[in-house]
Amino acid sequence: MKLYTIDTGFFKLDGGAMFGVVPKSLWQRTNPADERNLCTWTNRLLLIEDGKQLILVDTAIGDKQDEKFFGHYFLHGDATLDSSLAKYGFHRDDITDIILTHLHFDHCGGAIKREGDQLVPAFKNARFWSNEKHWEWAIHPNPREKASFLRENILPIQESGQLHFIQQGTPFSPNIDIRYAHGHTEAMMLPQIRYQGKTILYMADLLPSVGHIPLPYVMGYDVRPLITMEERQDYWHEIVDNEYILFLEHDPVNACCTLQHTEKGVRLKDTFRLEEMFG
Repeated sequence: MKLYTIDTGFFKLDGGAMFGVVPKSLWQRTNPADERNLCTWTNRLLLIEDGKQLILVDTAIGDKQDEKFFGHYFLHGDATLDSSLAKYGFHRDDITDIILTHLHFDHCGGAIKREGDQLVPAFKNARFWSNEKHWEWAIHPNPREKASFLRENILPIQESGQLHFIQQGTPFSPNIDIRYAHGHTEAMMLPQIRYQGKTILYMADLLPSVGHIPLPYVMGYDVRPLITMEERQDYWHEIVDNEYILFLEHDPVNACCTLQHTEKGVRLKDTFRLEEMFG
């Protein structure tokens, strides 16, 4: 097995929305905002080469939306999904499986592309993996999440015949388990990978950045913030006790981190890139 970090560029979101009830005077210490109160984030994906499988976790925002849509998010940076794949000698057609942690547009938008008037999978040889609970939640969205669950990102996956469901409690593969969290959205999937004697947990939106480590630092986007806090408390203790490595999808600076117990609760221990840890 080999793991690769796939950088896809940066975007911006409102700092207040990203930190919920936490005052700006606190969160701006780790995530400074611009004059419009927007903070920079990234879409950092994980590529897993495991035998004959080449597995991508999430697909970033993609490029099929119109100028008005992208005008809200200020996409920038030189890295793209294709250039990052090419860096390691891969092409999107080599991808055999895509694990979609959840179906918010910044995590699955790149799964679908436009070909003329058609919306088709951007990874023609891949199986797309979700779960039934989250799929039903996404295709019948509540008003709070409706703007994040875009039908053009979701329904073409099913129409293509490339959609598959992971059964809860069933490992994805011998080296990959799927964990779940229900506070950010229903049945968000967190891939947990056993690699070179270590455990790597892909955090998706359970931990957007190292600035979100304190338990109350919960995003305003979460549909069940109190559940998020409970889930994080349980996960944080497990992570520290078992020395997990956390892969951060949205942190603009830090790709991975570890946690530790302190007098103030669980806090950041170290930050690094996968390549620094494993070579």
